[in-house]
Amino acid sequence: MLFFLDIVECTDVSRMVRPEPIFANKPIEAFRQYDGDDSIHQRVFRTYKLMHTYQTMEFAQSKLNEWCKFDRFSSTIMEALERLNNLVDESDPDSDLPNIVHAFQTAERIRESHPDRDWFHLTGLIHDLGKVMAFYEPQWAVVGDTFVCGAAFAPSIVYRSNTFDENPDLNDPRYNTEYGVYSPKCGLDQVTMSWGHDEYLYRVLRNHGTTLPDEALYMIRFHSFYPWHSGGDYMHLCSERDLQMLPWVREFNEFDLYTKSDSIPDVKALTPYYQSLIDKYIPGIVLW
Repeated sequence: MLFFLDIVECTDVSRMVRPEPIFANKPIEAFRQYDGDDSIHQRVFRTYKLMHTYQTMEFAQSKLNEWCKFDRFSSTIMEALERLNNLVDESDPDSDLPNIVHAFQTAERIRESHPDRDWFHLTGLIHDLGKVMAFYEPQWAVVGDTFVCGAAFAPSIVYRSNTFDENPDLNDPRYNTEYGVYSPKCGLDQVTMSWGHDEYLYRVLRNHGTTLPDEALYMIRFHSFYPWHSGGDYMHLCSERDLQMLPWVREFNEFDLYTKSDSIPDVKALTPYYQSLIDKYIPGIVLW
């Protein structure tokens, strides 16, 4: 089933500039600031430098094959979510809180704005669950913005100008052209993304047989793909289906990004409601 969202034309990258001046008690321009000398910005830069050095086509494909055996552990969705209480995302300049806090912040803001779309509430809650990989992998192979492997690195990628110089794909003629190994409008489901929590959770949910709608799965799979949904890059690889789904990914991004704050939700009080959604859309034991 398709849900229709009345927002701007999907190819309009002006979604990067929104009319609302304040989110989570912070002005828009205060989010996603990557220049700075404090300890958080230094941590963020190190994470991206490692990511942009080692995330090659070969690496991404090998990790896809490794993790999609779904043989690391098994748990319910809520049990996996509780593990994020022990994880702080080292690529995030906007939050130094455990990821479970961000999960509930995102879900509750979506619930407030879209009270009748319970699948959207659950998507907000679980969108970062793929970060459980960080208990087995270095964070540069799990977190942060994603990008297409197998084609030229797009100009809007974070730290594009000063972190890719040691990535072997940069000078590989198979991979360093506009289309690389891909064809025009091939569709994002045909490209190899840099490996991370987005693609992993998408694959986990598909393997489990979730009944979440396609809109939710697109949000999960591409919410970290900032060069696409916010930078306007990679449009030449998109299918019509990708462009139809782009407004939903952009809508989700507002809640994912602009709810990060020091305000802590009452996780215990909220858990019964979200457990009911898990039981509806992703019941039982999940293979990770």
